[in-house]
Amino acid sequence: MARKSIGIVMNGVTGRMGYRQHLLRSILAIREQGGLRLADGTDLWPEPVLVGRSEAKLRDLAARHGLDAWTTDLDEALARPDAEIYFDAQVTSARVEAIRKAVAAGKHVYTEKPLADDLDGALALARLADESGIKHGVVQDKLFLPGLLKLKRLIDGGFFGRILSVRGEFGYWVFEGDWQEAQRPSWNYRAEDGGGIILDMFCHWRYVLDAIAQVRSVQALGATHVPERVDEDGKPYEATADDAAYGIFELDGGIVAQINSSWTTRVFRDELVEFQVDGTEGSAVAGLRRCRVQHRSMTPKPVWNPDLPATEDFRAQWQEIPDNTVFDNGFKAQWEMFLRHVAEDAPFEWDFYAGARGVQLAELGLQAWREGRRIEVPELHR
Repeated sequence: MARKSIGIVMNGVTGRMGYRQHLLRSILAIREQGGLRLADGTDLWPEPVLVGRSEAKLRDLAARHGLDAWTTDLDEALARPDAEIYFDAQVTSARVEAIRKAVAAGKHVYTEKPLADDLDGALALARLADESGIKHGVVQDKLFLPGLLKLKRLIDGGFFGRILSVRGEFGYWVFEGDWQEAQRPSWNYRAEDGGGIILDMFCHWRYVLDAIAQVRSVQALGATHVPERVDEDGKPYEATADDAAYGIFELDGGIVAQINSSWTTRVFRDELVEFQVDGTEGSAVAGLRRCRVQHRSMTPKPVWNPDLPATEDFRAQWQEIPDNTVFDNGFKAQWEMFLRHVAEDAPFEWDFYAGARGVQLAELGLQAWREGRRIEVPELHR
């Protein structure tokens, strides 16, 4: 089979997400499978150009994976004629300027979220990308998780009847960095660097909830439960961003969603994120991989009696949704869709405007927290 190479400038690959999910489990995984087979039989072969701030880290990363294209100079990488795509996994505060450079260089752009620090910035990038005629996309990885793919199958099949409510729990304990190393970078806890769980996670919740019904309003309470942390160099710093958020969202059709997001909670559930959807005909609980259901016809009749111990195994009363297919890594699956979008103009709906809708919900969530009120979510227009 013929092979066609496509250069991808990957900025921020020395970071946690940029390396693990995007380089290692997506781009390098596509290379390991022999490339991406296109509709005409051609194998599309991604050629990553690694970009970051640390020459030592980039050199080590390239050597570890047998790559030879790397640089600390973004302009140099964008000037390469063989690079067609720019990918950004930097800190949020550095993203807008880098994407503007990539668009000016005529590169198609695929980026981590949030697209920008605020809605105005996100919309400006979206309009700039449209005017430039490039293809653009934003990572919306949770849509491609096995658990949420199964949940979508239930929604599309009418399993729930009329959906009444959604409840989500996300989070885990992120160590403060003193006696155990933190699992997340310190900039996540500094508002001045684009940190905060509302800006991070409400972008996710927008596309997750929109896949059920359009989000129409938001109420939110944020908190900085751990006010001081220790950074990567062992230096204490003030946490200026929210590390937990408690949100209520109204969706089309009278659906009410409640989602708790926290980096200061210890996990007592089967997966790090779980969504329960309740409807007139049945309910489902979906996590990263699993999805369990309880149909109306199989729903027991619990009786509240605080004077007696519980005799029912409530978890055993739910049925497991089978896989019925092989699920690939969610980041890799969306990467393959974007590569097809660039190479053969295949459909790709998660563009910069989808990213802007996520930023919009985060911005309104922060406003709702500051003002202590419910705020409507207006429709965004191109």
